[in-house]
Amino acid sequence: MIERILEYLDELYLEPKCELNYNKDYEFLIAIVLSAQTTDKRVNKVTDVLFKKYSSLEELSRADVLDIANIIREIGTFRKKSVYVIDIAKKLVDDGYDYIPNDREYIESLPGVGRKTANVFLSNIYNEAAIAVDTHVSRVSIRLGLANKNDSVLKIEKKLEKKIPKNRWGKTHHQMVLFGRYHCKSMKPECDSCKLKDICKYYKNKK
Repeated sequence: MIERILEYLDELYLEPKCELNYNKDYEFLIAIVLSAQTTDKRVNKVTDVLFKKYSSLEELSRADVLDIANIIREIGTFRKKSVYVIDIAKKLVDDGYDYIPNDREYIESLPGVGRKTANVFLSNIYNEAAIAVDTHVSRVSIRLGLANKNDSVLKIEKKLEKKIPKNRWGKTHHQMVLFGRYHCKSMKPECDSCKLKDICKYYKNKK
């Protein structure tokens, strides 16, 4: 079954890419943090302003939290995220970094950064084998029977790692995100045109 799912994902998104815009590695990490509970489109809109006004980690570390909040106010939980933006920059500067090292433990020690964020970052920036389970990946996994409804995010990640070849973990993560975002949507999924509907638990229950 997994071979069929991967073939279909390749048919839809042969060369998937993250839809967040960035020019520097720390910009990408901050964009991922900002993307929680909002859309990549909205994040790109606010980071275009944010990173033009604050063009270095040093400038971000000295930024006024109210100014950051005002810039990113149209995304979810903007007040908390504005603090994360400054605190991430401060920690990197204080630790003597002008980049983000390939060190999962260090990355996850940064404010507002959890396992999912670290997985997305490491996969994209350092080409590390990782599967990040966000709301889209979780939904698709459960609907296609790759995970169970009550599974934790970490359990879904571990189940996917066992089923998907390691050399395509990062690629499949992006494919599942895009598939969940544009096809297997939370509301009004495009089931009729989906080539996996015969193995989809959601479609069977809906029928």
